[in-house]
Amino acid sequence: MRVLVTGGAGFIGGHIVDQLAARGDEVVILDSLAAHEAAPKHLPPEAELIVGDLADEASLRDAVEGVDAVCHQAARVGLGVDFDDVTAYVADNDLGTANLLRALWRRRFDGRLVVASSMVVYGEGRYRCPTHGDMRAEPRRRADLDAGRFEPRCGRCGSDLAWAAVREDAALDPRNVYAATKVHTEHLSFLYGRESGATVCALRYHNVYGPRMPRDTPYAGVASIFRSALESGKAPRVFEDGRQTRDFVHVADVARANLLSLDSDWTGAANIASGEPHTIADMAEALAAGFGAAPVVTGEYRLGDVRHVVAAPDLAAEALGFRAETAFAEGMAAFANAPLR
Repeated sequence: MRVLVTGGAGFIGGHIVDQLAARGDEVVILDSLAAHEAAPKHLPPEAELIVGDLADEASLRDAVEGVDAVCHQAARVGLGVDFDDVTAYVADNDLGTANLLRALWRRRFDGRLVVASSMVVYGEGRYRCPTHGDMRAEPRRRADLDAGRFEPRCGRCGSDLAWAAVREDAALDPRNVYAATKVHTEHLSFLYGRESGATVCALRYHNVYGPRMPRDTPYAGVASIFRSALESGKAPRVFEDGRQTRDFVHVADVARANLLSLDSDWTGAANIASGEPHTIADMAEALAAGFGAAPVVTGEYRLGDVRHVVAAPDLAAEALGFRAETAFAEGMAAFANAPLR
C-alpha cells in the first residue's frame, strides 16, 4: 500500500512512518520541516520525503499522486500562547486541511483517509451530579478560578460534578482555538468522504507522550513541558491543584491505532486512549521521580484549559481492534529518559 503521511517528520507522524515502513508499506511524507533544522535522521531511508507545506499546491499535487491511503497528521498543535495565535491555527489547520482535500478531490481520490483529531473537541468531558445525573459543565469563570474553585459545579444544585468517561457521541464543545480547528478538520474530512466516496476515520487522540516529543515550546504537550523543565534542572510547574484528570497514551500505541485505521474501512470518529486515567500531578510525579525531583503545584490556570477529560476506549476496540499496550508506569518511566526533539 502506498500511504501519504502529512506531517510525517513530526512527533506522531514520524512514529506512524516508522511502523508503516517496518511492515513494508510504501511511504510518502509531506512535511515543511519548519520544526526541524534538517530532515530528521530517524526517517526511514526508503520513505519518500517531499519538503513542502499544505499551502504549497505543487507539493500537494506531487504528494497525493498514486497514493492508496492518506494519514493526515500535519497540524499546529497545543493550546497556543493567547488568542493572537488564531490566524496561524486557522491557516495551518483549517485551510491546510482544505488544501489537502482539494488536492485529493482533483486527483479523484476515493481511498482511505485517516485524520488526526483530538480530545479537545469535547471541551470539558462528561460529568455527573450526585443528585441530577449527567450534566454538562458550564464554561469556566475567572472568579471561580481566581478563588481556587477548579471543579465544575452542577448548574442546578451547585454540587461539585464527578467526571465520567466521555464517549464519541458526546456533543462537541470546543473551548479554545486549537479545539475549534480540530472540529473543523473532522467536519471537512467527513464532508469530503460523502462527496468523493472515500472512507474517512477521525482519531481523537488523548494526551500523547513518548520519545521525540518537541521540547521547550509553548505548543508542546504538558508531558514534554514537564520533561523539558526537569532536564533544565527546574521543577515541573503544575497548574491549578494538579487534580485535573487525563488519559495519557503512548505514541507507539497511537501510531499503531493509525495503522489499524488505515487497514480498516470503518467510518467514524474514535477515541484513542489508554483507558487508564491519571491526574496531571500523577504524571508530573512519575516524571520527576526519574530525576530525583518533585513537582510544584502553583494554582495558576489557563482559561482555555479543561478540568477533566477521560475517554471511553470501547469504540476503538470494537471498530478498529485497538487497545493500548503501554501501561502508564512503564511508559512514564521510559519517557523520563527518552530523547526529545
